[in-house]
Amino acid sequence: MFGDRLRALRRDAGLTLEQLSEASGVSDRTISDMERGHSRAPQARTLAALADGLRLTDEARDVLIAAAKEARSPSAAGRPRVGELPRGVGDFVGRAAELMIARDAAKRTGDGPAPVLVVHGTAGLGKTAFAVRVADELRGEFPDGRVYVDLRGTDSAPIEPGEALGRLLRALDVPPARIAAGEDDRSAQLRALLRDRRCLVVLDNAGAEAQVRPLLPAGGPCLVVVTSRRILGGLEGVLRIPLPPLAPSESAGLLRAIAAQAGDPDATAQVETVSRLCGHLPLALRIAGTRLASRPQWTVGNLVDRLAGADRRLAALTAGDTRIAAAFGLSYAQLPAPAATMFRRLAHVPGPDFAAPLASVLTETDLPDAEDCLDELVEIGLLQPQGADRYRFHDLIRLFAEDRLRAEETDGTRTATARRMTDWLLATATVAGLWYHSHDGTPPDGADGLVPMAGMQEAGDWLRAETDNWLAALRTIAAEDRHQVVVDTVEALAYYANSTPLWPGWAETHRLAMLAAAALPDRRQQLDHLVSYSWALLHSGNRAEESVRVAMDALRMAEETDDLENQGLALQYAGAALRYLGRLDEALASWRAAIALFEQGGDLGPHAAKRGGYAATLATAGRDAEAVEQYLQMLSELDSIEMPQGAVAVIHASAHAGLTTSYCALEQWDECLRWGATALPQATELHNVRLVGHVRIATGRAHAALGDTGKARADLVAGLEALEESHAAGSGLDLAFLKAGRETLDDLGPHASA
Repeated sequence: MFGDRLRALRRDAGLTLEQLSEASGVSDRTISDMERGHSRAPQARTLAALADGLRLTDEARDVLIAAAKEARSPSAAGRPRVGELPRGVGDFVGRAAELMIARDAAKRTGDGPAPVLVVHGTAGLGKTAFAVRVADELRGEFPDGRVYVDLRGTDSAPIEPGEALGRLLRALDVPPARIAAGEDDRSAQLRALLRDRRCLVVLDNAGAEAQVRPLLPAGGPCLVVVTSRRILGGLEGVLRIPLPPLAPSESAGLLRAIAAQAGDPDATAQVETVSRLCGHLPLALRIAGTRLASRPQWTVGNLVDRLAGADRRLAALTAGDTRIAAAFGLSYAQLPAPAATMFRRLAHVPGPDFAAPLASVLTETDLPDAEDCLDELVEIGLLQPQGADRYRFHDLIRLFAEDRLRAEETDGTRTATARRMTDWLLATATVAGLWYHSHDGTPPDGADGLVPMAGMQEAGDWLRAETDNWLAALRTIAAEDRHQVVVDTVEALAYYANSTPLWPGWAETHRLAMLAAAALPDRRQQLDHLVSYSWALLHSGNRAEESVRVAMDALRMAEETDDLENQGLALQYAGAALRYLGRLDEALASWRAAIALFEQGGDLGPHAAKRGGYAATLATAGRDAEAVEQYLQMLSELDSIEMPQGAVAVIHASAHAGLTTSYCALEQWDECLRWGATALPQATELHNVRLVGHVRIATGRAHAALGDTGKARADLVAGLEALEESHAAGSGLDLAFLKAGRETLDDLGPHASA
């Protein structure tokens, strides 16, 4: 036995317990416990101190070390090793950045407070596997041992701190009789032990801060790794490591490591599909891979078939006693009732993300209460924060929320909740859209609602952020044949649409409004929305041929009813589409006819932008001097006309951008830069990437011509990126701008092209 060997060596050296204690720095009580077998053999540092105190020869030192190793083995003790790490996974993938954080933390041990890493994230992300991997990789850094305790934080009765402290102390070789009785004393005892030991402590599956605090060392050369589904935001002075889902390539690598079928090169696309359907969640991937590996007759395609249906995916992600839904269920069971209600009702949200006001509507709670529930869901890992004030589900957790919604709420409750959400989304979208109709900044009715809007900027921000949600709501009421609501909503968004013409959804939105209007008895509404659909087909769909056909249908209908305004609009949109098709003579004729009709109607105000479209067509035809005259005339007309703010913003940005590009074409560089300085912030504020691209390419060419290569490069690169990003970049008009910008950039030299 180690104790017998130590006693013999001490006596051979002629030392008492007190003398060996003084020579080695190890307390006489500790040495006595070792010799009598009341404690396990010491770790490396203590063992080295004893050997030095005994002044052992190399041979005797080796004998003592061998005795210590034998005493530390589980077979020698005749019982399992307390605090032993769980089995690691041999096919661990990814987490390179997170592992590097842990390695860096290990290098800082012994200098100030002991580093504490909090590894957090939703169920199934592999937090325990990561912690065990850290402990394995850092084995050599912590010669005094690695200890582990499962805090069982997701159980109905998590381990109490006092019990956890007892387990840690026993794992650190403190005899049961020597372990203090009270929690505070045990905590102090643990801190005293870890002050001098280079240990790695893994506290797995923590449920709350209060469970963890007593287990943390104050200082010393140790490292603590805590895993939890919660962020544990109340712990101070810790380094948090949020675990994300795996990268697609890592997900595929894990599947290939588990199932031979996934290694077939012909199955690459299907492996990627399985990875996506598993949400790149390690637990889901392991379950899917295990199902595949245990069924050698299956192909990866068979697995795809079983996972493809969203309504049965959670059930399919089951292997033996491991179920992905059960892992989520442990977190769900910990939620207080209000947060649980919010969690399942958030499954109603149609878009990929949402903000607190929508959650408030779904649960009929005050906004502060809704925010508290959202914080609780983020804390426990059932929601992911998206930016500063938005949230989203992991795909599999969304399916789990839908499952809980169906299981725990009646059909009537679900229907009422969905209707309340849809009505609120469209009412708020209508208020936001009406801000663009305001002439003098007067707020529309409802502007002080759950989402306060003080102007067009805030209204536009909300419409952009909630696009997927209000568009889905519009589809819902269209399917329910609530025709007038569809028409009213899209009419309210008209000027916002003009400010964001490249959004691809306008083609669908205006089609829904056109079909809804066709089902209503008001012929003027039918005509208005037929004309608007022609606009949307061109600007958001790049469907110029179809746009011309719809515009001509609208023109004939407007002529039948002597509707001069819609005749002019139909000709205007036909002219714009013909310009895109390169039929410039027809386009110019159509624009001239449209302007004549507007003037004949005597109310040019709302249609002042039409002169800008005519100017743009002149510029496309190479008649830039005439285009400049038209743009300037349009701007002078605006000074004496009262118009909605949304229309004014669009007209100013378009006119100033047109003047910038036309002066560029005329090689009047100073004028190009003068107008560009006004046009760029206006186009940027409207989020009109296409106009931004045109303006920056034009000013880049101007700077290049004037010899300012630095500004030229910056503008040209930014302009090319913006234009390539825009949905209209495939049109011939934009290709001409792209070509001119690239040629100028190439002329500036290789550095600029890079």
